[in-house]
Amino acid sequence: MEKRMSMIFHARKSKATKGNLVPIYLRVTISGQRCELTTKQLISEEKWSVPTGKVKGTSTEAKAINSFLDTLQGKAHAIHRDIIQEGKTLSIELFKDRWFGIAEKPIMLMEVFQEHNYKMEKLVGQDYAYGTFQRYQTSLQHTRDFLMWKFKENDIDLKKLNFKFITDYEFYLKSVRKCGHNSTMKYLANFKKIVLICVKNDWLEKDPFFAYKMHKHEVDRTALTEKELSDIVNKKFAADRLNQVRDIFIFCCYTGLAYADVHKLKRSEIVDGIDGGKWLLIKRQKTESRSSIPILPTAMNLLKRYEDHPQCVNKGQLLPVLSNQKMNSYLKEIADQCGIVKNITFHLARHTFATTITLSNGVPIESVSKMLGHRDLKTTQLYAKVVDKKISHDMNKLKELLGSKQS
Repeated sequence: MEKRMSMIFHARKSKATKGNLVPIYLRVTISGQRCELTTKQLISEEKWSVPTGKVKGTSTEAKAINSFLDTLQGKAHAIHRDIIQEGKTLSIELFKDRWFGIAEKPIMLMEVFQEHNYKMEKLVGQDYAYGTFQRYQTSLQHTRDFLMWKFKENDIDLKKLNFKFITDYEFYLKSVRKCGHNSTMKYLANFKKIVLICVKNDWLEKDPFFAYKMHKHEVDRTALTEKELSDIVNKKFAADRLNQVRDIFIFCCYTGLAYADVHKLKRSEIVDGIDGGKWLLIKRQKTESRSSIPILPTAMNLLKRYEDHPQCVNKGQLLPVLSNQKMNSYLKEIADQCGIVKNITFHLARHTFATTITLSNGVPIESVSKMLGHRDLKTTQLYAKVVDKKISHDMNKLKELLGSKQS
């Protein structure tokens, strides 16, 4: 609701001079708060009209002072009009700053970004995962580097954000930082969250992302084939560390868990399912959504293999998971020794579960989506696009059906 402003001129008897002249003040009231502004005009008390807020009479002195008061009143109305037209919240403090010509302190982009990340860090483990905070820290650094590259400044007034700023930032991420298209979109999505905070707080009149289209390129979800998976399962490695990493990787191939989820997997998360078998009941770290996953025999055998492992016993873990960096490093060794040319990372296990283990074997995509903890079925459908075996199977069934109808 628009705040109203009222004003009145009055003579302050309490500040009368020794010559019995009283100063004229302008009283401005906004939402119950008021300020007294001196006009630097003095008048005899008997010449002042309280009802009109003017000097009495038509003398040269009266005309001059009243004309000056009209000018001040016009200035006050102009300030009020400008504040409203700018879409800012009218307040007595803002009015006084405008009256005395005090420049408003600009709101700076990096200060807002840093404040956002500070609050996010305090809520890690409660509202955010630590990995999410790290990604915003990386986005913060990219933004700071961009400002230095583009403007030779460490920070910038929010008012300078516009459509060109966004497109230049995209160009910087792709050309200078050598980010791929999808990575660039992720960083811009993080940045857009900061921009929307500014828009919602009325620090920005217009969203600079307006008319900017953010889209990701579709990426093939590479997965292990049945033969590649079998080769890894049956391979005997000389180094125990490779056998251990292989087992954890295979466990995720049969459960669909991401690294972050298997790393924090506890024994208490094994429950009795509705079918009488053992299930994993977890809360995915990335999406915070619940996943209920029946434990397949291969995965259960791997759990039994490590139930007495010291790391599992001491930490209450289901599997002795190493750091993500070490796991991925050892997986490259495993791929080399198995003669697999694909770039195997730990996350490939999740893709393999979605395609080779489930979708290719006729598990409905809705069930796969639930087990993966996806919030949107569209995310799961990205896996379904690469399941040629399932497509072939379904089409062969259709051919048989059509053939029987024609005969």
